[in-house]
Amino acid sequence: MGIITILWEKWREFLRDFFRITLAAMIAPLMYLIVFGWGIRTTMNGQPYLYFLIPGVVSLTTMNGSFNAIAQNLNVQRLYEKAFDQVIISPTHLWQFLIGQIIAGALRGLYAAGIILLLVWPIRTGLIFNALSILILFLNGAVFASLGVVVSFLAKNHADVPRFSNYFIMPMSYLCNTFFSTGSMPTGAREFVSALPLSQTSGMIRAISGGNAADLRGILILLLYLAAFTCIGLYFVYQKENL
Repeated sequence: MGIITILWEKWREFLRDFFRITLAAMIAPLMYLIVFGWGIRTTMNGQPYLYFLIPGVVSLTTMNGSFNAIAQNLNVQRLYEKAFDQVIISPTHLWQFLIGQIIAGALRGLYAAGIILLLVWPIRTGLIFNALSILILFLNGAVFASLGVVVSFLAKNHADVPRFSNYFIMPMSYLCNTFFSTGSMPTGAREFVSALPLSQTSGMIRAISGGNAADLRGILILLLYLAAFTCIGLYFVYQKENL
């Protein structure tokens, strides 16, 4: 019941800020599609570059939407609203609170990705997005929502979260198999970037959208990232670190 309570709280927040959340989810990805997809006339693997770009933008949208939905809000709740003090004295267990935050963040990222798919639907690209795509995008969102939980504990003040985003989230947005293939990177950098969760997600989503078989080992990699970040978040909570 504790997880349901957290999800209900996040649902009420979503309804309250519906238009702001929707606009925020639309603007940056739409600019990516316009500038890189329509502004740059080129091809990738014999197909319009836009066909390569859309799966990458959808993937990075789940990353940004999930991370931003959790990291900033949870940091404010922890530092200024003392939300964890309230959770500790409530019937909701701390692990339920964190799991609820991660699920809610993943759903927020999935919602943002759905908006992008609606925006590009009139183009009639023929790209395929099925139930497996949704599962992968949800897992990607959960990974970055759990990372958002960790960052909310590491941040010493409100300004630290945007700094972390600039140092880590933004570079992944551009490098992780979104706007160009990691295969064009130098050896060493290619292997490192390819192992990051967004690269795995973009690769699987792009393969599925093109009607090809995805390397489902990427799902295992996403689950490993999710388990690691979730365990770190739980460690901070139960060790009373940075509460």
